[in-house]
Amino acid sequence: MQVWPNQPPHDHKKNRTLDSTTSISATGSRFERRKQARPGELLEAALALFVEKGFAATRVDEVAARAGVSKGTLFLYFSTKEDLLKAVVREVIAGRFAEWGRELDSFEGSTEELLRYCMQVWWRRVGDTPAAGISKLMLCEAQNFPELSDFYRREVIEPGNELVGRILRRGVERGELRIPEMQYAVKLVLAPMLFLSLWEHAGGLRTPQPNDFDQQRFLSLHVEALLHGWRATPSVPSPAA
Repeated sequence: MQVWPNQPPHDHKKNRTLDSTTSISATGSRFERRKQARPGELLEAALALFVEKGFAATRVDEVAARAGVSKGTLFLYFSTKEDLLKAVVREVIAGRFAEWGRELDSFEGSTEELLRYCMQVWWRRVGDTPAAGISKLMLCEAQNFPELSDFYRREVIEPGNELVGRILRRGVERGELRIPEMQYAVKLVLAPMLFLSLWEHAGGLRTPQPNDFDQQRFLSLHVEALLHGWRATPSVPSPAA
């Protein structure tokens, strides 16, 4: 075969090498993306199993299998099952308090509007998601795992109380609310959230709800009942002398 002057012959072997390199690069890129997704997949699998079976009854190999990885891979990311549970709690609840605090700081409406907003947002982001099962999980396991109980109190219960307290103090400072006993008021705001979290995961204890039962409506009515007792009564001007 004649070769044109100054033109090197076509190197099929070189092209095969380039094709192979490109294929390896693409495979490596997919592997890297898969590797980056693994912690999230493990946390999702762990949350589902912890809520379904309880913390003590869930084995790490079950979590790994549901996430589609080996038990050894799981331990590359989480040293113990306790660390895995802590990571789950931080991912879906504890790690979001900073974000929720910023939302509170930037809210421009009244405190009544803020309370309604917080209830509805909690339902969409937590209550109506698998994360709601963590409340039942921790209540069931706290006595047997005191270190996890302390962790949950520090990273979820106390920040949650503080966040709700900030909302209520905002209303008092702005003259919108009259709350004589703040510590009890905080619990009253949190009570329906805990109730729904437990009720949605009560299994056979849960009585059938009518089809028209609306959890968000339930939360709204609870807020209205609280506000009815907490609204600051405007002062009545004394009659002219």
